[in-house]
Amino acid sequence: MRTTDEHNFTVNEEKGRLDKVLTELLPDKSRSQLQQWIKEGDALVNNEPSKANYKVQQGDKISIIEPEAVPLEIVAENIPLEIVYEDQDVLVVNKPQGMVVHPSVGHMTGTLVNALMYHIKDLSGINGVVRPGIVHRIDKDTSGLLMVAKNDQAHEKLAAQLKDKTSLREYVALVHGEIPHEKGTIDAPIGRAKEDRKKQAIIDDGRPAVTHFKVIEGLKDYTVVSLQLETGRTHQIRVHMRYIGFPIVGDPTYGPKKTIKGHGQFLHAKVLGFKHPTTGEFLTFEAPIPEIFEETLTELRNND
Repeated sequence: MRTTDEHNFTVNEEKGRLDKVLTELLPDKSRSQLQQWIKEGDALVNNEPSKANYKVQQGDKISIIEPEAVPLEIVAENIPLEIVYEDQDVLVVNKPQGMVVHPSVGHMTGTLVNALMYHIKDLSGINGVVRPGIVHRIDKDTSGLLMVAKNDQAHEKLAAQLKDKTSLREYVALVHGEIPHEKGTIDAPIGRAKEDRKKQAIIDDGRPAVTHFKVIEGLKDYTVVSLQLETGRTHQIRVHMRYIGFPIVGDPTYGPKKTIKGHGQFLHAKVLGFKHPTTGEFLTFEAPIPEIFEETLTELRNND
């Protein structure tokens, strides 16, 4: 374990794509690792997040914020898993609220990956040792459905569906405020917040992000909404709902501090659909909202 490093460079001549330039500047890092850091906003050009295909110009100032190193030995743990579906290529898991998806600094045990490694014999290796089988993520305090790949071929096909926006991901959330519209679309780019690198924010040069929402139920001072992701940016729903003035209830980062008691944000990945990587059949799965979520809704209805 070590502290975060920052590398700073000034480019003396035009050298082509940013990811290629970084492999020259940091020869001890793999190109895939550098591309991941660029994707996550850890590569800044002239103090702004950039993209892998950015053409580096003479005089550009490049900064790389290198995340803390994570030990590569991940321990399999006998943690109960709710497996909704499983075959030789893919499984669908209903992740409980409070569980981190994959190991990281401060969360090396108790994660979904630790549990998967105990229960599942084979997992895809595309995302490396720390994230075996993980095609997409949901936040620690978000509950609900995740697809997991059991081999690299399945992983590539499932990831392609996310990229091509052909998979189905629907969430249900409880938000602050009474939304006056029956439905809407939030189209606002998301990137790392410039004032706090641990947060995401709506920024002009962020990555495209689109969320569709529909009101399910109006309550006094609150609204239950169904949300469908067209893109999958980090904290997308949480950032978008805050942006339009209806933050997720219980959100510790983007919501008000004083809110309904719970164990994190009231956000649940309820529906997941994708084309099976081998058979081509479109599969759809649904998981009911957690008990604490349902109890809270009942209490709010009774107070109306």
